[in-house]
Amino acid sequence: MGLSLPLLYLGACAVIYFVEAHPRFGQAITQALESVQAKQIAISPLVDLECLIIPLRENNAALVQRYEIFFEQYICLDMPGEVYRRAAVLSARHNLKTPDALHLATAQYHGCTAFWTNDNRLNNAAGSLAVNLLSHRPQITT
Repeated sequence: MGLSLPLLYLGACAVIYFVEAHPRFGQAITQALESVQAKQIAISPLVDLECLIIPLRENNAALVQRYEIFFEQYICLDMPGEVYRRAAVLSARHNLKTPDALHLATAQYHGCTAFWTNDNRLNNAAGSLAVNLLSHRPQITT
């Protein structure tokens, strides 16, 4: 039996910076994504939702298509009821916004080894799971 690769959860802001080639942050996200295999990167339906709101609101079909192409490359983790219960606990204990708690709960539920984000506010709730891609190069742990 082969070794399983670490599973890395990618937060919505990181996806937005990458797909939209953010002038300040896009390169850092690109470098991080290039350092791992696509089958190591996980997103959730919540990432999909958060990324598509503005392009849909602005009727930007080209950007919606770029996001859809991006989403197809990576693992989409499901969000069963237990994720929502875990998110409620995280939100209550750490005063997290609901989307942040849901992202973190999804990563924890699926045993991700890292939650790649740009948000240092998640550090208290996530412990070593949260990795700010904009402040340092992530280390891949197995």
